[in-house]
Amino acid sequence: MNQFFTLSFGFVLLAAIVDIAANMALTRSDGFKHRLWGATSIVLVLTAFTLLVQAVKEIDLAVAYASWGAIGILGTAIGGSVLFKQRLTPLGWAGIFVVIAAVVVMKTA
Repeated sequence: MNQFFTLSFGFVLLAAIVDIAANMALTRSDGFKHRLWGATSIVLVLTAFTLLVQAVKEIDLAVAYASWGAIGILGTAIGGSVLFKQRLTPLGWAGIFVVIAAVVVMKTA
């Protein structure tokens, strides 16, 4: 089986998606002024780490955490752009893709 498409990597992907949702909720909380959004972000972060714990049972922590982080960075950048009209510079996007390339190399090495 391709090492990218394992159940453990599915946990990494799901953890990253939940983390992205947490980051969106955190932005909506406006520095915890809106407590429900702030509390939602905390619950989602805890859920994301719970899912990541399942992944590291079979994937090395460094690979799982780097993958989770790269997916989370990209998803948060896209979410921030779509939902909050936040813009990254081309250099910022290049940096995100460098991180993703590094994770792919790390995962396949």
